Amino acid sequence: MINKRKQQIIDNFDPNGIGVENGNFIGLPFDFDTADIILFPVPWDVTVSYRDGTHLAPENILNASYQLDLINALSPDTWKKGIYFNPVNHNIKAKNRKYRKKAEQHIRLLEQQKKGDFLVLKKINKACKKLNKHVYLNTKRILEKNKKIILIGGDHSTPFGYYKSLSEKFDSFGILQIDAHCDLRKSYEGFKYSHASIFHNALKKIKNISHLIQVGIRDYCEEEWNYSKSHHKIKTFTDFDFRKKTLAGSTFQKNIEEVINSLPNNIYISFDVDGLSPDLCPETGTPVPGGFNFNEIIFIFNKIKESNKNVIGCDLCEVSGKNNWDANVGARIIYLMAELL
Repeated sequence: MINKRKQQIIDNFDPNGIGVENGNFIGLPFDFDTADIILFPVPWDVTVSYRDGTHLAPENILNASYQLDLINALSPDTWKKGIYFNPVNHNIKAKNRKYRKKAEQHIRLLEQQKKGDFLVLKKINKACKKLNKHVYLNTKRILEKNKKIILIGGDHSTPFGYYKSLSEKFDSFGILQIDAHCDLRKSYEGFKYSHASIFHNALKKIKNISHLIQVGIRDYCEEEWNYSKSHHKIKTFTDFDFRKKTLAGSTFQKNIEEVINSLPNNIYISFDVDGLSPDLCPETGTPVPGGFNFNEIIFIFNKIKESNKNVIGCDLCEVSGKNNWDANVGARIIYLMAELL
């Protein structure tokens, strides 16, 4: 039920006007109190293994959002839910710059087949643990206000604390992971909280996660593949197998319905932008040929909406912070996600 103040804001807003650069997503007029959905930025990409810059993505996405119109393929009224862009924490951003430089030095040593710097690695792992706690405490605070959250990374390590806060609110939930990578490594390059380890860490430490359903997967190592096959909570739909079924005569709709039917009622959507075709995210950190096109994502989201699953939260990670096109695509995905919450 919309309260009187929120209704006044909706009534006085011109949905046909230009996007005012007011620090809020698409220039919408809502504040924290009147918004149902909070966009929570986490400017952190310390552990990325190839190209960095995704720590700049939240601000880049915000700037791109001012060019979006308000009717999307899922609903003409998504904006009326109230969407608020929580300000970027510049202290986190500064710490990211500090520890990213240290991580680059460590990674360079490993790539030269030398021993990494153990003391540097220890400091980075400690910093990542503190980041997880920051995300946990802040998302918990927002959830206690009965808001829904879309977390904006940063790299794919950033939602871990959010999963923890959701686990304190929901007894059980499944994760739909849209991604080119499994992200199931025990650790990577010595980083305990690597972007490549997010779901290994989540399944190990958050028992309330009942399912991990992976789609778009097309780049993974033997360790990850064996782990996914042996873990009873994981079901992986590789991009190749998914497309092979379609080429053999199945339909995209039938394949997606199989994915959605694998999920429980409470679901969380974790979206690494490299799950898309690289023409939609050319500057993401680890692009991989293949992936979904934009209309296929709309179709997937629409099927989730039709299923009446309870979408409890979302994240979008690994969007480039250095490219306006990537940010434009990212902003549109976030707006579609807002309709599912």
